[in-house]
Amino acid sequence: MAEDFIHDMSTENGEEKVEQTLRPNTLRQYIGQADLKQRLHVYIEAAQQRSEPLDHMLLYGPPGLGKTTLAMVVANEMGVGLRTTSGPAIEKSGDLLALLNELAPGDVLFIDEIHRLPKQVEEMLYSAMEDFYVDIIAGEGPTAHPIHFPLPPFTLIGATTRAGMLSQPLRDRFGIVEHMAYYTHDELAKIIERSSDIFNIEISSEGAFELARRSRGTPRIANRLLRRVRDFSTVKGQQVINDEMVNFSLQLLKIDSMGLDEVDHKILQTMIEFYQGGPVGVNTIAANIGEEVDTIESVYEPYLLQIGFLQRTPRGRVVTLAAYQHLNLPLPEDTKR
Repeated sequence: MAEDFIHDMSTENGEEKVEQTLRPNTLRQYIGQADLKQRLHVYIEAAQQRSEPLDHMLLYGPPGLGKTTLAMVVANEMGVGLRTTSGPAIEKSGDLLALLNELAPGDVLFIDEIHRLPKQVEEMLYSAMEDFYVDIIAGEGPTAHPIHFPLPPFTLIGATTRAGMLSQPLRDRFGIVEHMAYYTHDELAKIIERSSDIFNIEISSEGAFELARRSRGTPRIANRLLRRVRDFSTVKGQQVINDEMVNFSLQLLKIDSMGLDEVDHKILQTMIEFYQGGPVGVNTIAANIGEEVDTIESVYEPYLLQIGFLQRTPRGRVVTLAAYQHLNLPLPEDTKR
């Protein structure tokens, strides 16, 4: 039975440890994002020659493309320390001050999901980024008094999947703003082969490419699917992961030839069956399929737009003819005339 093979052989802590080992440490090891790497090499070398910290950098794009990893690589290339946190974890100004106070000159502070910073924390960042100081009010009532905290020069690297949600004052304070693009099939195949070496498993070039082709242009998904295919091949006693093993495993995981999963199919089929392919608002889609609007907009929609299965219009989202063909559904009547 197919169900006999559906299980997870890794613990959550194990997954986290593996994820750390999969991360490259240098720009040379980092696969993909060739143009971005070339520019970063120049920025880093110039900063080192001037004995200055790297300018503040904003990385934006869909999740899983390597924004956190790239921040780690930048810190390694600069030879400085790295502190990592996320926007939701910094609830008040004191939390940010504690982080800034621990930085050494030139260190990198990485804030993931920076668009989710509270307003008062964001405003404290303005002077910290521009002039390397923060002012806070200590005490209350008549005893309240300002305290000036000088900070060592540092580099802030912010990451976001929702660049449009950043305020203009914060965005303007980043000297380097870079978009993380989806990876090509060849780049993902190289990442999968590198990960296979780390996992100490053997995968054929055909198997790596087939897995890459169905990984939605995203390294995180490629590595996750590789772990799952490894589970299936282990249970079946197959020593080498080939394209047949990949097809077998992904069929059980309900991931189709374009990398679409059950939620992708649900989004498209809901739009087609209930709204004649659109236009339909994202809030309506979310209500119909039981997913959060943010999840649809940040996780599923970018890839569907990228491969041309969805279009955004002023009136809402529209399913394209390519999606109808992929799903083997009859084309809308007005396209047959």
